[in-house]
Amino acid sequence: MQRPLILVTNDDGITAPGIRALIDVMKEIGDVVVVAPNSAQSGMGHAITINNTLTLEKVHIDESLDIEYACSGTPVDCVKIALGQILDRKPDLCVSGINHGSNSSINVIYSGTMSAALEAGMSGIPAIGFSLLDFSWNADFEQIKPFIKKITTEALKNGIPADVVLNVNFPKLSMDDINGVKICRQAKASWVENFDKRESPHGKEYYWLVGEFVNQDRGEDTDEWALKNGYVSIVPVHFDLTAHHVIKTINNWDL
Repeated sequence: MQRPLILVTNDDGITAPGIRALIDVMKEIGDVVVVAPNSAQSGMGHAITINNTLTLEKVHIDESLDIEYACSGTPVDCVKIALGQILDRKPDLCVSGINHGSNSSINVIYSGTMSAALEAGMSGIPAIGFSLLDFSWNADFEQIKPFIKKITTEALKNGIPADVVLNVNFPKLSMDDINGVKICRQAKASWVENFDKRESPHGKEYYWLVGEFVNQDRGEDTDEWALKNGYVSIVPVHFDLTAHHVIKTINNWDL
């Protein structure tokens, strides 16, 4: 049987340890094409480059890969240019990550990692975003590789429903301490933010965004609960932002 074609991308940059670990797993499953940002693009969400040019540089970080490109744009740019300029057919799967840090709950809105996966999903490609709750550049991704392989192979075997993308987050635990996998809903949470006003050595004022993550959701069926209790969380997400349940209410307005 033909091996699946897998597009790999991320938002931490093409040299990040997370994406290199993800590539290692995907090479065991299928034929891998990598198109990722040439520098860190965390927090870019679904941004695209429209007022500047894009560049692509073929790189050879992993000598076993024939197609590996560093792109000057955002994670979403990487998916778009991979589909539009590099690949001669749609990949069977797009995987994004492994992100250095959480993309659970409301973080999915800001995430370049998940936006890349969502862009693939919008193009009809099954997609998964993977994240580890460890922001360290030297995070231990070896512990979660077996879970990533299992989730990926199950997704390829069973298929991901149309217009749905999987958001997978891993707790910062050893493989033996992970209790299993939970299929969850996104927790209701938010960031309480502030701008820390500072002054440069030259006397120029600048601001640094700081904040505290607050989980307002006490449900035991959420991604935040699963991660806090030692489980891998999988949240099926979709890109239809319509609040369908509100349409009837607004139709009663005097418009």
